[in-house]
Amino acid sequence: MRYVDELRDPRLIRAVAAEIARLADPDRHYRIMEVCGGHTHAIYRHGLVELLPPNVELIHGPGCPVCVLPMGRIDDGLALAEQPNVIFTAFGDMMRVPGRRGTPLEYRARGADVRMVYSPLDALKLAQAHPEKHVVFFAIGFETTAPSTALTLQKAKALGIRNFSVFCNHVLIVPAIRAILDSPDMRLDGFIGPGHVSTVIGCRPYLFVARDYGKPLVVSGFEPLDILQSILMILRQLAEGRAEVENQYSRVVPWDGNRAALAAMAEVFELRPYFEWRGLGFISQSALKISEAYADWDAERQFDVPGVRVTDPKAAQCGEVLKGVLKPPQCKLFGRECTPEHPIGALMVSNEGACAAYYHYVHRLAAAGRDD
Repeated sequence: MRYVDELRDPRLIRAVAAEIARLADPDRHYRIMEVCGGHTHAIYRHGLVELLPPNVELIHGPGCPVCVLPMGRIDDGLALAEQPNVIFTAFGDMMRVPGRRGTPLEYRARGADVRMVYSPLDALKLAQAHPEKHVVFFAIGFETTAPSTALTLQKAKALGIRNFSVFCNHVLIVPAIRAILDSPDMRLDGFIGPGHVSTVIGCRPYLFVARDYGKPLVVSGFEPLDILQSILMILRQLAEGRAEVENQYSRVVPWDGNRAALAAMAEVFELRPYFEWRGLGFISQSALKISEAYADWDAERQFDVPGVRVTDPKAAQCGEVLKGVLKPPQCKLFGRECTPEHPIGALMVSNEGACAAYYHYVHRLAAAGRDD
């Protein structure tokens, strides 16, 4: 626990906050995007916005894999849950994400065999325990979770387990950042880079942000001091006229990533030509599909997947919030029709969703008349 104690030290936090205030040019407005939804939750949970000068604005980015998945893709997965003799498995944060006809939990209430798992290996064990059923794992996540899916598929192939397949929805962070940078309605001064993804891919893939767009990016950890130090490092670069990729999270993130994890992914997956993202539209080569060598374990080849496209409810503004164009409370449904108990959009459900973060750590306290 040594790192937690150090990285939540009030004295150090106040010192870094003071240095940020000193470096921030009062005649300039800074817009810094935290790419990862885990950072968004940490920022709200620890009240870090209150420690920043008013001209240093944090913008939440698209780094929530549950949030960026379009509703049609959720419906495609749930269509598999309705197949006879199928056990449909998914992570817990998917269980309350709505499709057109309800959430996975609501499908289970209607009779589908839907089960929550903590890892894809849990789903593989279910397949071994139920040879009379076919187990589908709804794989989701950025490069953070893709290695565990890859290793599970390697194990399924090695053991010859044929009643198991993966519905693959793994997406890639670099194309999403590029899409944000190319978006005409976004003006950003720098990026707080995603720590979890970077434990797998390292820091090198972000070099284009500095080289091609002239924006600083600092890969950050998730404790209060991590995030504040990353903001300080970005401001220093801006003050010195630099644009570089720096690694604040060096205690965890290797510059070149996890080579064993990358090798497993390279064997099991290949790039999709394009993939639809909620709020960002279709982005080329931004997601993974299961390679030909593992076709027997690809749910999209084992079943007839509808491939539907569905727009979000008209009143919901998930796309605008996801891109950082709107703050969560600026959505017309936030905290009224859309709440964690009755979510309309994925951003209110996911453990990394911006709406859920704001609702739990700001809106709910304000509604209760509390300041802490």
